[in-house]
Amino acid sequence: MKKHIPNLLTLGNLFCGTLATIFAVHGDFINAALFVVLGILFDFFDGFAARLLNVTGELGKQLDSLADMVTSGVVPGIIMMNLIRGNFMHWDIQIEPWIANLILNDYLIISYLGLLLTLGACYRLAKFNIDTRQSDSFIGLPTPAMCLFVISLPLIQEYSNINLAHQLIANNYFLVAITLLLTYLMNAEIPLFSLKFKDYAVKKNEIKYVFLILSLLMIIFLQYISIPLIIILYVILSLISNYGKKAKV
Repeated sequence: MKKHIPNLLTLGNLFCGTLATIFAVHGDFINAALFVVLGILFDFFDGFAARLLNVTGELGKQLDSLADMVTSGVVPGIIMMNLIRGNFMHWDIQIEPWIANLILNDYLIISYLGLLLTLGACYRLAKFNIDTRQSDSFIGLPTPAMCLFVISLPLIQEYSNINLAHQLIANNYFLVAITLLLTYLMNAEIPLFSLKFKDYAVKKNEIKYVFLILSLLMIIFLQYISIPLIIILYVILSLISNYGKKAKV
């Protein structure tokens, strides 16, 4: 019976991702974000349970990626598409309504660029399943990290009082640039550290402790806007760590 426990947790991730997809399609980004976070928690605990019960296997690995594809692949693509589309819908076009609608319909096609996140996530997850290098670290940005970045954007719009953040998210050039950057980072050959601890020695895990402390401080003082900043910090610290390792060699 214990071998099914991790898979049940993985299915919990998929269930949350499916609900998040429904909310995202209807533009309810707050509930979509809530179920994405729940799904990512299920994703964390299924791996933890598998290692604890020593029941890791190929079925669980494949099931995990399929669930992640929905929660951390489909949902952020839909959210980004709707954010871009929403910005176009708020345009103030002072011309004849039928002409405005014609122009708007042409521009709305651009919103489908948001779905590049879904395609990039799918490609990354497929590569992850056959890549033996990613047992203790990652090559490219993990899909949950990309997803957290994207779902934080509507939360920042709703709850943050920082005008610059609102202006950036309301700018489709910024959203498209973020889409392209995140899609690239997911599939780039960039080593990124994992938060798995083999032991808790400070010297061996210095970069991880620095990341966790700085992340906690940002969450306390910056709240929702800290989420994309934490993802950026994660990439920057990984690049610094990679440079340090090369320098030692």
